[in-house]
Amino acid sequence: MSKTAQFDTYLSDEGPAAMVIREHLMPVEGPDGVLFPATFAAGDGFHGGYNIDTDANGGNVCLIDSPGSQANRIEPLFMRANYRHLVPQIVVQAGEHEVSILEAGHRAGDALLRCSTLQEDLRKAFLGELNGNCEPLAKIAPTSLVFGVWDSRDTQSKRPRLITSTIYAFNVRKLTRGAVYVPPLDYAALDVFSEEDKAKAEGNNKSPLARRGFVHNPASAAQGGVIADGGVRRDATLGLAALRHLHAGANEAKTLCLRRYILGLALVAFTAPTESYLRQGCTLVLDPDKPREFVEVYPDGRRERCDVSHIAALEFATEAAKAFGVDPGRTVQFEKTRAKNDVADAKGKSKRSSKKGVTA
Repeated sequence: MSKTAQFDTYLSDEGPAAMVIREHLMPVEGPDGVLFPATFAAGDGFHGGYNIDTDANGGNVCLIDSPGSQANRIEPLFMRANYRHLVPQIVVQAGEHEVSILEAGHRAGDALLRCSTLQEDLRKAFLGELNGNCEPLAKIAPTSLVFGVWDSRDTQSKRPRLITSTIYAFNVRKLTRGAVYVPPLDYAALDVFSEEDKAKAEGNNKSPLARRGFVHNPASAAQGGVIADGGVRRDATLGLAALRHLHAGANEAKTLCLRRYILGLALVAFTAPTESYLRQGCTLVLDPDKPREFVEVYPDGRRERCDVSHIAALEFATEAAKAFGVDPGRTVQFEKTRAKNDVADAKGKSKRSSKKGVTA
């Protein structure tokens, strides 16, 4: 059996529907340590802050890191020296700034790419995907087929994430914290402003004097993290059934080559060591008392232990990439004119939509 065929069982309809990793985590301070979840803006009836859902039994689930956030943490792996040969290294240059396509939050569907000299090539690739040929997109932005992409501003081409990873904490106790800023000098005594202005500004964090650090400024009842009495867990899935929906048109040989290539990238990303540092106050490590689960899940519900190592995944991905043919890296230019036209087009669509909503 050739190296590129060693994981073909995952590409077979009789193979597993998915791979699943379940890891029990804890703060570096210990299982009862305080950790800081992601915070979200208010909207759609949500008041903003931590995303904590309660159930009828009085328990709750707190979102620590979302699938989108996890994908954006994992994808830049392919910029590192040991992995960059696996994907085209495309960089967008905008003035003095250079941004890799692997750092763009919406991947191939990001405004940064849409408003670059890569626009026409990407549009053709997205149209190819809509017509059942994912090969052109894989030649430009293969990780968009691994972590998902939606060309929502143009062709509406949409590919689901093959890898979904989420971190939750269970039965959390929400904490608050307080702080106070004490200026090193009494600026009113130095006649920078009056005592009256000082009295009005102290304790008012909306005051310009408070915002600029000239007066005492207490902050009370701010978000103080959570303690997860029910533990913290990362659940990750590699959707093999979804991967088998990738096609390179009607050409079966090219389709197999494409699937092997994307499988290789997905296995590398899926088996790579996870990032411990998520944000200030949230560094998570494996809980040594709870074993890590790595299984293949079959359509009939069977769960069998999986032993694919990261080294084996990288070796396979390297061979699959050679067989597929990875395009060389290139630098493309961000074009301000394209961006301005894109914004103008969006404003025009918004006005037309508003007019359609007006009734006599």
